[in-house]
Amino acid sequence: MKVSSCMKRNVVSLPMTATILEAAKIIVEKHIGLLPVVNGDANPVGVIGLGDLLTLELPDFVHFLSDVDFVHDFGAVEDTRPSATALSQKVETLMRPPITVDEDSGLLRTYALMLQHNLHDIPVVSKEGKLIGIASRVDIGVSILSTWQRVAQ
Repeated sequence: MKVSSCMKRNVVSLPMTATILEAAKIIVEKHIGLLPVVNGDANPVGVIGLGDLLTLELPDFVHFLSDVDFVHDFGAVEDTRPSATALSQKVETLMRPPITVDEDSGLLRTYALMLQHNLHDIPVVSKEGKLIGIASRVDIGVSILSTWQRVAQ
């Protein structure tokens, strides 16, 4: 099976000119975890996810700790928010390079790529490189597991 058989086709994306605050609003409104960033030709040039945005909330000391289990509360830091200046920056300052798969990619190859790069969602592109879908680990896993029913009969 191909990833195109199980991907979501109504993909929400945003242009490189969007701000970090605009990305956050879309993630909240659409209740999604990953936003592909596209150029004027609808080609993915980056991705920004929930985790990328939440790093703006984390205190700097978290990056220096190998284990945060002993920290029971971040105290006053819990109530801080990124500055208006940080939120008005373009998404390209925070986005990561996109890892994509072609629409004809097999499900196991796509899943392996997601595991290798620790991705929960992956943008799917056409042969021309245009964003046409997004697949999650759940989308792929359910498609694979659904074929098991035929084996058991």
